[in-house]
Amino acid sequence: MVFSHVVQLPEKINELKYFGNLKEKVIDSGLCSHCGTCTVICPVYGIQAGDKPIEFPDWEKECIDCGSCVKVCPRWDYKPLSGVGDYIELIAAKSKRFSGQDGGMVTEIMAAALEMEVIDASLFVDRDEEWRTKIVTIRKPKQLEKGTASGTKYSFADVMPEMRKAVFRARKGVGMVGTPCMVSGLRNIQSEVTSFRENVKLAVALFCTENFYWHQLRDFLANKEIDLRKAVKTDITKGKFIVTFEDGEEISFSVKELDEIIPSGCKFCIDFTGIESDVSVGSVGSDAGYSTVIVRSKTGKEILDFIREQGYADFGEADLTAVEKLANFKIKKNRKNLEGI
Repeated sequence: MVFSHVVQLPEKINELKYFGNLKEKVIDSGLCSHCGTCTVICPVYGIQAGDKPIEFPDWEKECIDCGSCVKVCPRWDYKPLSGVGDYIELIAAKSKRFSGQDGGMVTEIMAAALEMEVIDASLFVDRDEEWRTKIVTIRKPKQLEKGTASGTKYSFADVMPEMRKAVFRARKGVGMVGTPCMVSGLRNIQSEVTSFRENVKLAVALFCTENFYWHQLRDFLANKEIDLRKAVKTDITKGKFIVTFEDGEEISFSVKELDEIIPSGCKFCIDFTGIESDVSVGSVGSDAGYSTVIVRSKTGKEILDFIREQGYADFGEADLTAVEKLANFKIKKNRKNLEGI
């Protein structure tokens, strides 16, 4: 992997290697969002994500002190993004082809991008029967008709570590679905590395208030006698965490109860909508069964126009005020945490 130009590295805050600096300033301080961007750029493949805080075993010996990790880390020189952001179009939509979280529009957008040959590979967050996340590469829309790649999983996923493999295997381009912090990390990499700038063609951000470590969420739900192995859907809406089961039964509780397991890095984030994405998607602002879709880039607009032309989705009006309300709520909730960084 070669940087596209001579890189000016950030000044170190201590005499350790660059990963030691990242560890002290971002990871150990609790600022790390677990986006996984550093895992993509490490030339020795030493930085690890997974269902635990970011780590680099034996970094004192193995780190080559190149500085790539701090250069692309969204939290190293953190400039928080917030609000709805710039957009071309904001609408409500429901896929006619795919069922998924709410209107299934994340699946529809990626399927359309594959059909249009904007991309030839898309990274989706899938899960096992216990809702432990895993990354799958989708190459044909038909792969999305069944299975568990659709739908939201409220646990960290190794999208970014898989990105490097996808970028070098793709012929036309790669699409990714991720949280706002992942998209910010992607944009940092794209500003520095030619292969990512040229080959990652589509980034879809999910509306996000916070994310969780899978083992902590599993244990929390188990204490409420909620068995994720029997769940078919998890959702956060109107201040409630809702688990839906195979027989249609739903169990819900206040999202505030999850505060005790919110990872520290999420408490510094005020970007609800993923304003650096090509398209942002969430449920807030749309009727039940529909997704709110915020189209931000030319590529995103072309894909949505294709979906319209093909009659792949039903469309309606989205409530911008509702999206702004929750975006502002996230700012209000976390802004105090930013004062000390």
